[in-house]
Amino acid sequence: MKHLNILVKGKVQGVYFRASTKAVADQLGVKGFVFNQADGAVYIEAEGDALALDFLLDFCKEGPYDAEVEEVQVTESTELKGFSNFEAIKKVK
Repeated sequence: MKHLNILVKGKVQGVYFRASTKAVADQLGVKGFVFNQADGAVYIEAEGDALALDFLLDFCKEGPYDAEVEEVQVTESTELKGFSNFEAIKKVK
């Protein structure tokens, strides 16, 4: 089990990035959350097995149909948060 902090930059808001990320995470059994940041980026915290997280990262590099991903920054955390599901948070932080 791993915990990743993922920051996705580019045209990633207003293109269903959060909803698509949640759908992919749910299919993969990944737990965590995704939300839009005020600066236009999307922030994700995700926990799951290495293979599932690799697939999630592959999705983040492409995004949904209308997205234009310019950069994906990933940091691995040693602390697991034990999320119970994957949430798309509406509030901009």
